[in-house]
Parts: sequence; structure tokens; C-alpha cells
Amino acid sequence: MMIWAVAIGSAFGGVVRFLLSGVLQRASGTTFPLWTLVINVTGSLALGFLMRYLGEGVAVSAQVRALLTVGVCGGYTTFSTFSYETVTLFTAGDWKRAASYALASVTLSLFAVGVGVTAARTLIEAVRDRAAIP
Repeated sequence: MMIWAVAIGSAFGGVVRFLLSGVLQRASGTTFPLWTLVINVTGSLALGFLMRYLGEGVAVSAQVRALLTVGVCGGYTTFSTFSYETVTLFTAGDWKRAASYALASVTLSLFAVGVGVTAARTLIEAVRDRAAIP
């Protein structure tokens, strides 16, 4: 049952992200990824609220909590999870681990995207070169 709750929530969050990013992209008229920034910030806000409210404010089943947090927020943006975990470390007084986690997450993720882009570019060129050989 838990897997279905996460799956349904993820599908909903992903669709909302897709629709909202399209609207924001068209409305912004800029190449700056404003839509991604808005989605990451609003997703972080939503997860922070839900984790606190569902953890202390109102009793809900584990399935509903997973649907809303892991599912909807995770489908909407995983950046919200990163943000929540970083704040949790900071508020627990573990600022060194929080700073290390934030720095490592951003640095390694940017590096990984660069490696992925380079690998894709290399593969595309190899396929094109192979296709050009008679």
C-alpha cells in the first residue's frame, strides 16, 4: 500500500511540476531558469511545512504522509528533500555536517551533470561518426 501511495503522489507532483514549469517558462520571457527556481523554492516550502505539520500538528497515516512528502513533494522536486535534510542538520546543531552536505550536494551534482552531458555528447558523436562510415 505504501508503494502505491508514493507512486500516486509522485505522479501528481510530477504533473504539477510539468504544467507549472511550462506556464512559468512562457510567462517569464527569459532564458534564466526562473521556473526551476520557483519550483525548487515552493517544493522546499511545502515539504518543510508538511514534515512539521504532519509530524507534530495532525495525525495522519504513514501512507498519507508518504503520499504527500515522498510522493507529491518528491515528484514535484527532490530539491525539497535536500533542503529539508540540510535544515534538519543545522537545527540539530550539526552545522559542520549540514555545511558539508550542502557543499558536497551542490558541487558533486553540478560535476555529475557535467559528466553526464559530456558522456552524452561523446556517445552522440560516436554514433554519428559510425553512421557516416560506409
